[in-house]
Amino acid sequence: MPHTPSRHLAEGPRVGIRYFTYEDGAEFTARARESKDLHQPWLFPPDSAQAYEAYAGRLIEDRTKAGFLVCEKDPDVTSGGARGSSIAGFVNINNIVEGGFLSGALGYGAFAHAAGRGLMREGLDLVVRYAFGPMRLHRLEINVQPGNAASIALARACGFHLEGFSPRMLYIDGAWRDHQRWAITAESVTSG
Repeated sequence: MPHTPSRHLAEGPRVGIRYFTYEDGAEFTARARESKDLHQPWLFPPDSAQAYEAYAGRLIEDRTKAGFLVCEKDPDVTSGGARGSSIAGFVNINNIVEGGFLSGALGYGAFAHAAGRGLMREGLDLVVRYAFGPMRLHRLEINVQPGNAASIALARACGFHLEGFSPRMLYIDGAWRDHQRWAITAESVTSG
């Protein structure tokens, strides 16, 4: 069987990461609809074709954003191939600032079929290494509502450190919500 080049930017044992495309809309929105109970009240990913197109468009076209799909690799496909992979979740880097700051703010979510299996940890680790490698960022921040135990556990497991608390920081689901600020720098990844 000929070797199929990977569409992934980086790969781990079970997942690969790649950029969002418009063609991912049908699978992404179906996964978002299946995952509403898991996501809400923390997260509201697009669940219609029109909403996905606008969301993906911002991630694809805006230089201050980068969107990554975490794709579970099909064990029946050779490690070099991306065929057969399914979207397990997503990690977005928003508010990318260049110059002396070189930072971005992460947002992420797992889909229900992949939750609790360690796939997002592997995917988030890949995105962090990609951000500090080819993207040449220095610092990443995650803002998490204090009651979102799963998201806090993922941030902690991937080496992020609690930096502080911001009352009424982000407007989510009709109200200003408190957030914890978690961060990591390139030095802590390369030295750890």
